[in-house]
Amino acid sequence: MPYLIEGHSGDWEVIVGLEVHAQAITESKLFSGAATAFGGAPNSHVSLVDAAMPGMLPVINRRAVEQAVRTGLGLRAKINKISVFERKNYFYADLPPGYQISQYQHPIVGEGTVTLDLPDGTTREVGIERLHMEQDAGKSLHDRDPDRTFVDLNRAGVPLMEIVSKPDIRGPEEAGAYLRKLRAILRYLGTCDGNMEEGSMRCDVNVSVRKAGDADLRTRTEIKNVNSVRFVMQAIEYEAARQVEVYEDGGQVVQETRLFNAQTGETKSMRSKEHAHDYRYFPDPDLLPLVLDDGFVSEIAATLPELPDDKKRRFIDDLGLSSYDASVLVAERETADYFERAATGRDAKLVANWVITNLFGALNKMGKDIADSPVPADHLGQLADLVANGTLSSRIAKEVFETMLETGRAPGAIVEEKGLRQVSDSGALEAMVDQVIAANPDQAEQFRQGNRKVAGWFVGQVMKLSKGQANPGMVNRILSEKLGG
Repeated sequence: MPYLIEGHSGDWEVIVGLEVHAQAITESKLFSGAATAFGGAPNSHVSLVDAAMPGMLPVINRRAVEQAVRTGLGLRAKINKISVFERKNYFYADLPPGYQISQYQHPIVGEGTVTLDLPDGTTREVGIERLHMEQDAGKSLHDRDPDRTFVDLNRAGVPLMEIVSKPDIRGPEEAGAYLRKLRAILRYLGTCDGNMEEGSMRCDVNVSVRKAGDADLRTRTEIKNVNSVRFVMQAIEYEAARQVEVYEDGGQVVQETRLFNAQTGETKSMRSKEHAHDYRYFPDPDLLPLVLDDGFVSEIAATLPELPDDKKRRFIDDLGLSSYDASVLVAERETADYFERAATGRDAKLVANWVITNLFGALNKMGKDIADSPVPADHLGQLADLVANGTLSSRIAKEVFETMLETGRAPGAIVEEKGLRQVSDSGALEAMVDQVIAANPDQAEQFRQGNRKVAGWFVGQVMKLSKGQANPGMVNRILSEKLGG
């Protein structure tokens, strides 16, 4: 269902474009040798270049270029063999030179696509307009002193990849799906850790609305530096509703930059939106055009991992998983890797169910990621084997799983120690069934007269007698034979 806002004059469609600033994983900054590690004392990761000392010249970081190309290839985008760094001029205290080195007319990566996995199981493609490289600014700290603002330049010069989507996103749910998929792609590629809390992935949100059915775009606003998927979705919801209200009241939306308040869930005006010419872009005279040859790009392409969409397709086609299960398992590379280790040579659908239903629930309660799971992947696979071959019933397997979570031990050892093997011996089960039937003649007669619901009651009695270790499938079959079912 499309996301529409109901107004007095009809429905309104929400148009969203996202500009994601992703910090490239490198050890040093884009144009200097200073460290990019998160944290550290203020101004402890600053070189003379970052501080814009006179006579200091920028030198391009080859690793940052590789990461940008790698990301472009992962987005199925065009890699531009020639790109140009330009100076974007604006004046903030945390931008020492008074300009940001960025790319504008000639970015390193051109058009690409991201495929969204939507909650209803469908997919939709969102276009990528461009990916360009730029250096980050420092950080102004306004809350350390009532009379002064402090500046920390640790982030100044950190390499960013700005990934700009086309205005193809319709509403907050699709925006959330886009950000989750983009973050997954970046993590699979190893080009950005996607940690929005630490600022290594931030998002500027462009929002406009138009009457449902209209083709023309209306004036957009930009919401700056939103740092979580949930906040992006909330910001879109609020801003779209605000714009509809403006139009419905006979007003006009002003092109401006706004800020999102996470406490109130509202956006507020920050400044009028600048145009490109306001930044007076011009090629940086200290940096030659960046020229890539085919061999450079081909070498990077040869090292690309299997990406989420390809992995999802393989899980469906080769392993028989549902589209939903495959989507859940490939959302994070660590989860997909864990599942594959556990499922190799086994019933993949059974293993997927244990990962998604049991392991995810347990890890969520423990506040742990799958990388820190107390149950190794091969142990979970062994547990699935014990269920598949009839050694354990599903109920007993859950008990074993709880012990595995607590102790980290292999399931086989737990089963042997506690004597938990499922009873599948037909003679022993027949004796139990005979005992339960003899003790409950009234219920047996109800079954013979056609009350099939009683069968479940009988199975429960046998399971109780066997302390949960009877094979329920065999019990059902024996009951039917004994009672004429």
